Amino acid sequence: MARTITSTYSNRKTAIIVGLLFIIGDIAGVLSVVVTNGLLGGADVLTKVAANQDQLALGALLVLIMGFALAMVPVVMYPVFRKYNEVLALGCVFFRGALEAVGYMATAGTWLLLLELSREHAAAALPDAPHFQTLSAVLVATQSSITANFVSIAFCLGALMFYYLFYQSRLIPRWLAVWGLAGAVLYLATPLLDMFGHGFGILMAPLAVQEMVLAVWLLAKGFDSSAMLAPTARLNSESDQGRMS
Repeated sequence: MARTITSTYSNRKTAIIVGLLFIIGDIAGVLSVVVTNGLLGGADVLTKVAANQDQLALGALLVLIMGFALAMVPVVMYPVFRKYNEVLALGCVFFRGALEAVGYMATAGTWLLLLELSREHAAAALPDAPHFQTLSAVLVATQSSITANFVSIAFCLGALMFYYLFYQSRLIPRWLAVWGLAGAVLYLATPLLDMFGHGFGILMAPLAVQEMVLAVWLLAKGFDSSAMLAPTARLNSESDQGRMS
């Protein structure tokens, strides 16, 4: 009985932590877009960045916060998911944890390099030298490519595993898991279409909304207690059968 109560408390705590990590990551991501809005687009990027250095530095910090929070989600869920499918649980940690975190770190690092270049540009005797503009264009293009392709694809592959595990385990309502799977497929279409010059950023919206709904659900409801007990009961049954044989 005491073990069941302890397990229930631990699972509830896990659900709350995951819900908070989603909210922190999503809020940090939205704020990073807000504070850097207009700085990295259009002409004369270096002049705009030099005039708004604090904004870009804050944006880079927010990207790192987002990356850390979202990368921790599959790590926190791993002990739970591994009871249902250890291979997919590890896949979540790799794609939606490690690779996604590396991508966000690269994005933040690129912004900080651009910030340093803007300072050199402002202090240069010949600020209009073409190599400054070339380097800034390369950094902006690199950041855009990292975000649009590498991070998005790694995120989507991890999301497909993540929501399949939720669907398989029934830890959350299946309609919410199916929403996540469908949203991940639509999200994955965005970077793939972008490679061919077709931008459909609206396809990212269903998954973004779903993850906020999931975060609120986890905070309010937690995991389904009967689904949490199912793998334990199965393991105990297998153990009993092994002793009997």
